[in-house]
Amino acid sequence: MVRPAAERDTALVSEILHEAAQWLIDSGKAMWKDDELSAARIAADVRTGLYFVAEREGEAAGIVRFQLEDPIFWPDVPEGEAAYIHRLAVRRRFAGVGVPQELMNWAAERTRSIGRRLLRLDCEAEREKLRAMYQRFGFRHHSDRQVGPYFVARYEYEVDDQPTH
Repeated sequence: MVRPAAERDTALVSEILHEAAQWLIDSGKAMWKDDELSAARIAADVRTGLYFVAEREGEAAGIVRFQLEDPIFWPDVPEGEAAYIHRLAVRRRFAGVGVPQELMNWAAERTRSIGRRLLRLDCEAEREKLRAMYQRFGFRHHSDRQVGPYFVARYEYEVDDQPTH
């Protein structure tokens, strides 16, 4: 089940992001800067309804940020045709049980339900395993783009053309 993160979940969302960030550091693939994930930094996004929580067995298993515009990573595409996901993160004890797929399915269905035809995301271009996971789900590579210090691969998923998984 995926539910909106409530304001009371701000610390929980931050905790899940920190856990994922630490796992990436331990794996030699550091991604987020610690201050980006603090409860204070994400509180406004949680409060305005951008974060969603996947639950398994009554426990928060993962999170995703879902937004309707992304002028930072997708400034060159028409507005109003897509939704965007960022910061998909899974608690380690729920790794390998399909939480990312559940969150992507949910995001695709939500995108379809609000009348947008594309779900988009980006990731660092060098993260081959992450890219492969998105491609297995059905995302197609759109383009690569330099965004500040990040060189990202951008992907999109046509929600009307694909069955959910």
